[in-house]
Amino acid sequence: MNFSEVFKQSNQLCKVSPDGKYLATCVQYRLVVRDFNSLQIAHLYTCLDPVMHMEWSSDSLFILCAMYKRGLVQVWSLEQPDWHCKIDEGSIGLVSSRWSPDGRHVLNTTEFNLRVTVWSLCTKAVSYIKYPKACQKGVDFTADGRYMALAERRECKDYISVFVCDDWHLLRHFESETQDLAGLEWSPNCCVLAVWDNCLEYKLLLYSLDGRLLSSYSAYEWSLGIKSVAWSPSSQFLAVGSYDEKVRILNHITWKKITEFEHPATIINTKAVSVWRRKLSHYEITQLPAQVPVIKPDPDRANPKIGISALAFSADNRFLATKNDNMPQSLWVWDMQRLSLLAVLEQTAPVRCFVWDPRRPRLALCTGNTKVYLWSPAGCVSVNVPVEGSFQVLSLFWHCSGSSLVLLSKEHICLCYVEAEEEK
Repeated sequence: MNFSEVFKQSNQLCKVSPDGKYLATCVQYRLVVRDFNSLQIAHLYTCLDPVMHMEWSSDSLFILCAMYKRGLVQVWSLEQPDWHCKIDEGSIGLVSSRWSPDGRHVLNTTEFNLRVTVWSLCTKAVSYIKYPKACQKGVDFTADGRYMALAERRECKDYISVFVCDDWHLLRHFESETQDLAGLEWSPNCCVLAVWDNCLEYKLLLYSLDGRLLSSYSAYEWSLGIKSVAWSPSSQFLAVGSYDEKVRILNHITWKKITEFEHPATIINTKAVSVWRRKLSHYEITQLPAQVPVIKPDPDRANPKIGISALAFSADNRFLATKNDNMPQSLWVWDMQRLSLLAVLEQTAPVRCFVWDPRRPRLALCTGNTKVYLWSPAGCVSVNVPVEGSFQVLSLFWHCSGSSLVLLSKEHICLCYVEAEEEK
């Protein structure tokens, strides 16, 4: 592995362009765009206030910078550096801003979720969408960029509106059978919309594009319910993580549970499972049975640290990685062909972030120390970040080619160049 020099960033705002050619970082008021290969500065922009959110357009031609405190959004062009756009929401305020899939419309959500404003960069037309719901994930676009699903709350009931992104006309509007909708997400094949209730009621609903309820799933009652949801890239599986420390896998044909993955405190002796325990500078395979470190959650505090908070499928659908909050130092990897546990990666500190390589079955993770960790079916590796001073890796993400990782500390970034064969 090789590492780049270190660059400054603020608020963890660092994004690679969708085409992989540029790296954008924000440093307070400044937006810095570098050529990804040379890391030389290609463009430098100055915003009107410290940037709170930054996002590339889908075609890598524009960058959106949101300044929530001032209710402002500025859009910058890479092709025409002298061109720029300023959107001022005024006294109504701003809590979130994002691109539409075509990269030519900006969607702003106002304070108190009063409305979503759709601004066109081409025609300067403005559209308004009322009653957006403030929830975990209330907006999602289909992978082909044609449709947008929006969660709404009106008259104490949940509704879902499906809009056509070409001209923002309403395609479908229907009531959701949820008590308090927490999130929604389209399947990667754009055919099914998964909708789930808040944690007080275990309810998962699956709707077609035209608003028909295809199926409803509930694993249990009278206990904290769904905590995380993830589609497999093929849309064949829907993984549902819950507060009972289990992941349930639903199939795309009947929408019934085909298996469930438990996260036991003791891993019994089985030939298929390897437990990788992190030592001072390397991993060791632990003899089974093995004990997994468990933290007892405080029952008197809100949002107890228990249950499956994070799920992620590998790009080839072969593996599923999960994190159980009351076992924060362990990352679990499941074989989706055999529907069984494959590996447990036990760290010396809580896992802060994990992400799959977009091109091959390889998993990167960090724990807030000076190391980055990689797992693949061939084994595990631990690598120290060799930069001056202390570079504590708080989060990371892959370049779209899978050839490098972007590592983020509190105020800096560093690139880690990973060879394809470095999987042992």
